[in-house]
Amino acid sequence: MDHTNHVRLTSSELTPAVLEGATIYGADDNKVGKVDHIHVAGAGSSVVIDVGGFLGIGAKPVAVPISDLEFMRDEDGDVHAVTNWTKDELKNMPEHRD
Repeated sequence: MDHTNHVRLTSSELTPAVLEGATIYGADDNKVGKVDHIHVAGAGSSVVIDVGGFLGIGAKPVAVPISDLEFMRDEDGDVHAVTNWTKDELKNMPEHRD
């Protein structure tokens, strides 16, 4: 997917209502997971991503700093993010527990 024409979200748009459910694309531009929820709102917040599994079953939640993700809207207005993390790197992270 070509992200060059996608509109980057402003910091005021980085809210749970906007980000939850967003697809995350990895370094190889493959889907690596979906945003489950935001942990601690604000500049130091983390994004909990469900990685792996099938249709949400068996997915592993991992937390990454929000600064590791670049959130944007595509031509249809759908929010997604890109990161330098690969799916395997995310799968190898410790499981996030609330």
